[in-house]
Amino acid sequence: MSSMLNFQELELRSEYRSLLDDMIENFYIPLLERAILYQRAVGFFSSTALTALSAGILKLILNGGRIQLLTSPRLSSDDINAIADGIDRLGTVTFDELLPAFRVPRRKRLLSTLIAAGCLEIKIARLNSDNDEAMFHEKLGLMHDGSGNVIAFSGSMNEGARAFVSNYEAIDVFKSWTEDSDRVLCKLKAFDSMWTDKELGISVKNFADVRYDLIRVQKSVFDEVNMHQFINAPTIEPSIPANVKLRPYQLDAIKHWTQKNYRGIFDMATGTGKTYTALAAIVKLYNAVGKNLAVIIVCPYQHLVEQWRTDIEAFGMRPIICYSASTQRNWKERLKTNVVSFKLGVKNHFCMLSTNATFSSDYVQSLVKRLSSNVLIVVDEAHNFGAEKLSATLLEQIPYRLALSATLDRHGDPEGTAKLYNYFGDKCIEYSLKNAIDGGMLTPYFYHPIVVSLNDEELERYVELTKRIVKNMHGDELKMNVNDYVKMMLIKRARIVAGASEKISKLREIILEHRKENQMLIYCGATTMHDFDYREGEPPIEEARQIDIVADMLGNELNMRVSKFTSVEPADERERIKADFAEGTHLQALIAIRCLDEGINIPSIKTAFILAGSTNPKEYVQRRGRVLRRFPDKTCAVIFDFVTLPIALDHLDQFDADVINGVKSLASREIIRIKDFAEIAENPFESDALISDIQSAYNLDIDREGDGYV
Repeated sequence: MSSMLNFQELELRSEYRSLLDDMIENFYIPLLERAILYQRAVGFFSSTALTALSAGILKLILNGGRIQLLTSPRLSSDDINAIADGIDRLGTVTFDELLPAFRVPRRKRLLSTLIAAGCLEIKIARLNSDNDEAMFHEKLGLMHDGSGNVIAFSGSMNEGARAFVSNYEAIDVFKSWTEDSDRVLCKLKAFDSMWTDKELGISVKNFADVRYDLIRVQKSVFDEVNMHQFINAPTIEPSIPANVKLRPYQLDAIKHWTQKNYRGIFDMATGTGKTYTALAAIVKLYNAVGKNLAVIIVCPYQHLVEQWRTDIEAFGMRPIICYSASTQRNWKERLKTNVVSFKLGVKNHFCMLSTNATFSSDYVQSLVKRLSSNVLIVVDEAHNFGAEKLSATLLEQIPYRLALSATLDRHGDPEGTAKLYNYFGDKCIEYSLKNAIDGGMLTPYFYHPIVVSLNDEELERYVELTKRIVKNMHGDELKMNVNDYVKMMLIKRARIVAGASEKISKLREIILEHRKENQMLIYCGATTMHDFDYREGEPPIEEARQIDIVADMLGNELNMRVSKFTSVEPADERERIKADFAEGTHLQALIAIRCLDEGINIPSIKTAFILAGSTNPKEYVQRRGRVLRRFPDKTCAVIFDFVTLPIALDHLDQFDADVINGVKSLASREIIRIKDFAEIAENPFESDALISDIQSAYNLDIDREGDGYV
């Protein structure tokens, strides 16, 4: 064994980027030369990585070191056979016999020989999910030296020669002997948990235990030839992955979009494959226009960008990720270069993926305005673009257009709704929640409306705000756009309803019957109208207060195992919370703000307590749909919907007619939601008596009074 140096002698940076650094010579080789253990968890592994790093791996072997590799089953046929051969020869290769494999390193021979010599151990990770498209996609590396120092790194890079040399990749680096020590410890624990098959949500097996399954399917979805043609290929081209099979309604949507000259709207319920349908539509258009197409994809929030990113890459595109905190730090330069290159005909394709805020910025708008001809814009949650500022960013020179939304019609905003239809065109598909439930795409559900009312102080504030709203609205504006002052008053009033104090005591009463159950969601927070003043990661104080009260009550008073789940928590922490929640042993309930509005998928939810009941169809349709996601052993969902009446039914006789008339529109709008929820529930008749009681007590004509604000 050669004398070993340690990592602290190296001048390591906190970040490495493939376009700026030689990842092999500047990062991997110096570390491997000093290492005694290399641990790696990746979504994709290729034996080309071993040949690329052979000089460093040889030094690691001379140090008496070894490699532990955890990867998904998506291996090439050659690598599967080489690994199997190495396992068959395990213990038969001596140290002296190993060295010749490094003299002229050939990837299959080197892979097999390292395993046979006991220097490389490979395990296979799969997600515990019925979703065939879901995969283990970790990107974690750990290097250990002989002095107890540890380097941890994570980022976009898989383990393959293309990732090291050809792709645009980045990694973040953490050192155990610095202030990064806690981060390194967390990553050590994470790898150990995965390696020992203790990580929630994934199943880890020795290669020997799954080798025959892999060999049997190596010519299909797990074949590297199929996978890398749309993941790592240097030629970037939209294509439908071999393992994606579109359903008839998705194909019909694309057909109708094509017939409408590649303009239209996909009105599809949550969980029915909007994203895949849109990406397949992009492939269709790309081929139809002679493989010359610029693609612009826009969605509301940063975490949605990252969700889209994975799917876009699977469909053969490498998107430019455009938002302020993007891991692609030079995204502005990349976007500018691609726009200019496409306009000059130097490039025939590029894809940009942006948040709403970044897309509407002056910088991005100035670049997009340079484009014309073969350009497609795809807008997710497109209802947001009916707002005045965002609608102005929908440029007429873009010929091809696609809007995605389960709720395109904007509540109380016919003018904004008209802008959307005028720009994007007609609906190419309407696939409702009922269609999705009947078709087995979403789970059935039971619906239980829970009635609460405003207390005296809340009612007084509600009535005062209503008077100010009425005073500042005129004529037809009762059912049309309103000015900013009225919008603010409407938001304040909506928060009174969403934050009604009786919801807390009523929740405590009901959840006592469910305190031993798992996979429950308590959805807190005040609504905002059209997200007027909401900024991601900055919940209004009313929302923060309600979630704190609920968390304290459930966690401290009732001793339930609960966790907050909001946009404040880092993305990696949210993923770990979701895994604990799905497993159900360590965590019973999530107490959340906005997660059902912002596109975060938590399919394991079985029981939802929706305190933030909204009268905006856009919001409550989305919230309901996300509770109905399919999940193993989830045969149905249960929804407790907290319905707020301004005045309790048995207290109406204490108020004069003017007060009742001034607040009864809230009762009217709540009835509309109850009817909507109950109509396709498994227990539709349970709500009939309540609806009748509210209508009678408030003297309501829903058809006449159900649309207005006041």
